[in-house]
Formats: sequence, C-alpha cells, structure tokens
Amino acid sequence: MILFKRISYKNFLSSGNIPIEIDLSLSQLTLVVGSNGSGKSTLLDALCFVLFNRPFRIIKKEQMVNTINNGDCLVEVEFDVGTKNYIIRRGIKPNLFEIFCNGKMINQDANNVDYQKYLETNIMKLNYRSFIQVVLLGSSSYEPFMKMKPRYRREVVEEILDIRVFGLMDLVLRSQQSDLQKKLTEVRHQQELIKQKTDTEAKYLNTLETKGSDNQKVQENKLVENEKNRLEYDKKLTAINDAIAVSQNELSGEEVVSKKVKELEKFETKIEQNLATHKKTLDFFKDNDTCPVCTQSIDKTFKEQKCNHESTTIWKLDSGLSKLVEELTKQEEKLMSYGKVSTKIQSMMVDVAKITSSLESLKIHSDQIEQEISTAKERDSDIESIELELEQLRVDLKQADIDLAKVQEDKDYVDVLREILNDKGAKANIIRKYVPIMNQLINKYLQAMDFYISFHLDEEFNETVKSRFRDTFNYNNFSEGEKMRIDLALLFSWRDIARMKNSTNTNLLILDELFDSSLDGQGTDDFFKIIKTFEKENIFIISHKGDILFDKFTNIIKFEKHQNFTQLGTI
Repeated sequence: MILFKRISYKNFLSSGNIPIEIDLSLSQLTLVVGSNGSGKSTLLDALCFVLFNRPFRIIKKEQMVNTINNGDCLVEVEFDVGTKNYIIRRGIKPNLFEIFCNGKMINQDANNVDYQKYLETNIMKLNYRSFIQVVLLGSSSYEPFMKMKPRYRREVVEEILDIRVFGLMDLVLRSQQSDLQKKLTEVRHQQELIKQKTDTEAKYLNTLETKGSDNQKVQENKLVENEKNRLEYDKKLTAINDAIAVSQNELSGEEVVSKKVKELEKFETKIEQNLATHKKTLDFFKDNDTCPVCTQSIDKTFKEQKCNHESTTIWKLDSGLSKLVEELTKQEEKLMSYGKVSTKIQSMMVDVAKITSSLESLKIHSDQIEQEISTAKERDSDIESIELELEQLRVDLKQADIDLAKVQEDKDYVDVLREILNDKGAKANIIRKYVPIMNQLINKYLQAMDFYISFHLDEEFNETVKSRFRDTFNYNNFSEGEKMRIDLALLFSWRDIARMKNSTNTNLLILDELFDSSLDGQGTDDFFKIIKTFEKENIFIISHKGDILFDKFTNIIKFEKHQNFTQLGTI
C-alpha cells in the first residue's frame, strides 16, 4: 500500500517562495475551498508533476514555473510503501529529480527516463494512467476509464491486478529464448562436428583394419571427389554471381524512376487541385446570374466567355491528367519490376550463401582427410592410438548429446513459460477470475447511488449497459450526471480491487469539482453515504460550495490569493 503523508510546493504555478505544505494523512475527509484562480486545483497538478513529470491539467512545462519569481520551482512528496519511506523531489529552473529511500538518495547513474521508469515500476508499481483511475477524479484533463481505448483500459486493470509484471517477465524470457535458440544451434553444430569426426575416425580405423595399405588410396580418391565437387560449386557460384551482376545493372535506373514517380504524383496532385478550382469557378458562373459580393448582374456575354474558358481549361486539364496518369502507371509498373529484380537478387544471394557454406564444409572435410592421410602415413601400424582417439570422440559425442538435451529442455521450459505469460495465458485467466468481481462491485456502487442499471464489462473491457426495462445502452448514451455516477462507481471499484490485491492500493483519494459539475443533490448525498463506509482513507474534495458542505468534513483547507501568490488561508 502507498501511504501518502505530505506534499509541499513552491514557485509552482501561482505559489511563491513560501512553500505550501499539505498533510495528506491528517484527516479522513478534507474539503479544499477557495475562489476561482486561488490555486485549489494546483494540488492535483503538483502531485502529478512530482510523481510523473506532467501536470494533471494541460499545462506546458515552462508555464508551471511561477512567472513572477521565474525560477526555483520545487515540488516534494513523501509517502510510505511498507516499511520504506520515500521522498520524491522534482524541480524546474534548475531541473531536479531525486528519489530518497529511508533518507538516502537512490543512485542516479541512469538518465531521468530510466529513473522515472524505476519510480513507476519498482516503487509505486503504477503509471500515470492507472494513478488517475484510482487516486484522482477531476473535471479538467481527466480521462474516465470508459472513454479510454480498450488497450488502455486493459493496461489500467493489469496494473490494478498487479499482473503487468507478467509482461516484464515475458520481455526477459523473450531475450532468454533468443539466447537459448542461438546456444541450441551452436550445440547442435558442435554435436554434428563431433559425430562427423567420429564417423570419419571409425571408417578410417575400419579401413586400416580391413584394407591396410589400400587406405591411403581410398582417402586420396575422396580428395579427388571433393576437388571435383569443389570445381562444380565454383562453377555454380560464378554463374550466380554473374547473374547477380546483371540484375544489379538492371536496377541502375530504379532511383531515377522512383524520383520520377514522386514528381508525377506531386504534379498529379497540383493538376487535381487546379481542376477542382476551375470546376468550382465553372459551377459558379453556371449557377449564378448575379455577383453575390456586389449584387450586380453578371454580363451574359462575359458569363458565356467565362464558362467557355473554364470548360476549355477543364478539358485541357482532364486531358493532361489522363496522360499524366497513364505515364505514372507506366513508371509505377517499372518500379514494380525493379522490386521483382530486387527479390530475385535476394533469392540468388541466399543461393550464394548456401554454396559458400557447402564450399567451406567441403574444405573442412578435405583438410581433415589430408590431415588424416598425413597422420596415417606416420602411424599406419599404430591402430591402438586411433582406437584411443575414437573412444575419446565417443565420450565427447555422449557429452554433446547430454548438453544438447539440457539446452533443448531449457528452451522448451522458456517456450512454455512464454506461452503462459502472454495475454491469452495466465493474465487472461486472472482477468477472467476478477471480471465478475469487478462487475459486482460496480453495480453495488451504482445501486448505492440510486442508479439502477445493469453494468457489465467483458474480458476485453467493453461495456454492456441495460436498464431496468432491459434496453441496451453504452456509456455515451447517458447524461453527464449519470456518467459521473458510473465514473465514481468505477473509481470506488478499482480501489476495492487494489485493496484486495494490495497492488495500487493507496490511502489518497482526490476529487476535483465533484459537487460543482454534473452531480446533483441526491448524488451528493449518496456519495457521502458511500465514503462514510471507507476506512483508512484520506479523501480530499475540491469544491466551490464551501459554505454548504462545511458540516460534512472533518478538516477544511482554504486557498486564497495574496499579492498574486497562492497561500493557505484561515476558515
């Protein structure tokens, strides 16, 4: 759980050199009041800025610095996560971003982007989009859950359910999978080399034992055969390289054609634009006998001349456009033919690589045979040493088989894990388990606010809403007041789910202008009934309706302007 304790800021927006400090854990229910422009909503901007380097409202970075003092902008927030105490400090002019854990600053070797990622992933375990869904609800720059695209809805729910770590694990496993595939290829290659050498040595030993002095002749014949194969490969390679050279020459005009196509396309666009203009002019003179600007009659002769001129121009442009399109088609066909040539070259390059690999293998084999012949001349009678070498090769081959099986087993394990961790695996199962709970909570809160509809989210987080008469709606069909009730129900539900999972659970809830917008009196009463049931919550409500709501709050903060600077006032 993230337990927010305090926030302070100076020279941020309308605040001055004297820091404004607010205790975030003092009271269960706090009302924040003040006149328009007094700096009430600055609390939201400061909190989002210090945590995510962006304000809640749409404000440019340079605009966040107080324009009078024009510097020394600093926001600081303190919170606990378990037994650890964190202080986050972020400033502008000078730029500053520091994270302290239990009084000691966390290493800043990484750049600020990675430092921010560390804050979101390792400490808070939620990003900006998820944060505002469980902590903030505001009338400005607020994107309700129901207005998000499905993929962003999924992202929020994954963070609330604390399953985004599966995605991070999948990234790690993807790298491991790639490394294991490379290692698997290497081990297989090594196994094959040992196997080939073992077979070669076994055949050689058998030759020594059965044919004796004839062995050298056999090996020499193999060399002759290998040389014959090499010459054949060389011939094929030369032919392919010649074909590649011819094809590459065919591509010499590709750049010119490509440039010409682009020029023709631009010219086509210009002609079409001119054509549209002249057609518009022709239609004007055809449809109008009076000038709409000066209201004077248009001379008939002038009108006919103008229509004839525009018709002639349109005909010429149409004719030119047809010829241009014809030429453009020809050039595009040329360009496509170049593409086919490029594909052909790529195919031939693959053949070159295969032949080159075969030549290398052939050379290795020939080198081995030559070495074996040379060795055999020195040890024709030394069969015992060959037997010892063959035995060692068999041991090496057995070990290579074991290594291959182990790497294959590790890769199979990673493959299975990746299958489990993808969106259709474990995450889908967890989401499938919690969707009914989410729907139950949402409908519970909707009913608590006297909004009797059946609200259902599917596993892709698309909504189905039915009235008591079973009419089907979606979120956008409702009034702003009804949407606000749905937004509140979702907010409360996400906080309940977060509390169950102990993931993005936090004590802090800030509602901006909730009672000043679309929520009516009955909705306000229902809201207070709900939040009275909350425990260990620190709820801040920003509102203009101070005098009306004072009696419902245990703590009141008043913002006011003094000499153009925001400061905390007295009630």
